[in-house]
Amino acid sequence: MSRRWFSLGPNRYLCTVLDEMRKCNETKNYSPLLSLIEEAQILGNRMEAGLNDLQDIERARDERKRLEKEIKELEEKKEALDEAQKKGA
Repeated sequence: MSRRWFSLGPNRYLCTVLDEMRKCNETKNYSPLLSLIEEAQILGNRMEAGLNDLQDIERARDERKRLEKEIKELEEKKEALDEAQKKGA
């Protein structure tokens, strides 16, 4: 079974919300402003979380590369020790 992601609503951008805030000021209709502020906060939080996730992924990739290199070096040392042990036996 494949995993699918479904959005519960239309995708909105922070810039779209800010444009709507500007329209509220142009028309002097401030009734939706509080909900737009909350939406902007949520979108900003998601953006920051996404950036942090990308940094975590990059750190994990770097750590994986380092560990793979270390494993390869240890395997080569083990092979060299095994060869030396076979010659000495």
